[in-house]
Amino acid sequence: MVQTFFEFIHSMGIYHLTVGNLIMWVIAFTLIFLAIRKGYEPLLLIPIGFGTFVVNLPLTHLMEQGQLLHIFYHYGLEWELIPPIIFMGLGAMTDFGPVIANPKTLLLGAAAQFGVYVAFFFALGLGFTIPEACSIGIIGGADGPTTIFTTVNLAPHLLGATAVAAYSYMALVPVIQPPIIRALTSKKERLIRMKQLRPVSKRQKIIFPLVTCGLVCLFVPASAALMAMFMLGNFFRESGVVERLSGAAQNELMNIVTIFLGIAVGGTMSAEVFLTPKALMVFGMGLVAFSFSTVGGVVLAKLMNLFTKEKINPMIGAAGVSAVPMAARVVQKMGAEEDPRNFLLMHAMGPNVAGVIGTVVAAGVFLTMGH
Repeated sequence: MVQTFFEFIHSMGIYHLTVGNLIMWVIAFTLIFLAIRKGYEPLLLIPIGFGTFVVNLPLTHLMEQGQLLHIFYHYGLEWELIPPIIFMGLGAMTDFGPVIANPKTLLLGAAAQFGVYVAFFFALGLGFTIPEACSIGIIGGADGPTTIFTTVNLAPHLLGATAVAAYSYMALVPVIQPPIIRALTSKKERLIRMKQLRPVSKRQKIIFPLVTCGLVCLFVPASAALMAMFMLGNFFRESGVVERLSGAAQNELMNIVTIFLGIAVGGTMSAEVFLTPKALMVFGMGLVAFSFSTVGGVVLAKLMNLFTKEKINPMIGAAGVSAVPMAARVVQKMGAEEDPRNFLLMHAMGPNVAGVIGTVVAAGVFLTMGH
């Protein structure tokens, strides 16, 4: 009878609870708190936080072969299914009009990938392998699905750390970017007003995703899965004849895969995997990547002003990171603080959506290198 009692006690999860589990619970509840109380990326931080909580309940074995969270992870992420579907939804939500109207913003989107490569070389210097450094560097693009797609292919053991870092820094765009922008620009530069964007025809919007998809995939084939689905979603939107498909990509399908993505990522954040020196260092280097990406966009905008008659407000360069549309809104808010009549949102949306393309291209380069 006594032996049976002790066997029962030993079978309870609370008997096997570790300090590591408790630390991960704190992290999980922090993510949930930020999502609910602060409104930081709630659609992802809530399922990620909950997934982190339940995977750190002892003896649940939710990430073991054939168990619930492992199924989401295996079929959704290892099979590279969820990130491309999310990109299709993002494409259906994206208006490339500002980029088409002002093609120079493509350069700003490219410049905002500067932090991706800074963090890559920094990680190599700290002793990370090339695949690990690629997975860390891509955080600088501030694009969660691209970060996940790259990490799953190259360094799956870092998935929890890179994914949470990417989404955390995306959520903290309004906190991280303004001090960097102010440090790099003068008040005179922040007051620059830009001309209203020219109208973009429907034909141009239809042709753009086809041409962009073809060119990017021809030059960087490894980016095809994300780029093709991104432009497919946009083609749904701009064709004007498949509203049901566009609506499904933006809403029902997007919501479903977002749930699975968040739970799968949270499932990778067990104490044994997450609480390691490498995983914890990812957060610091992710901040470095994101900060230098902001610097790259602003600095290139300032350089472009040296050679062009029509001046660019350098702040829109900061929107070249892929955090759509949050980075563009930060620029709009900062511009309005300097001059309430200065409307920069649409101008900032150009580099913002261009940054998504730039990050996918950078991911394609890293996938080629890492393999």
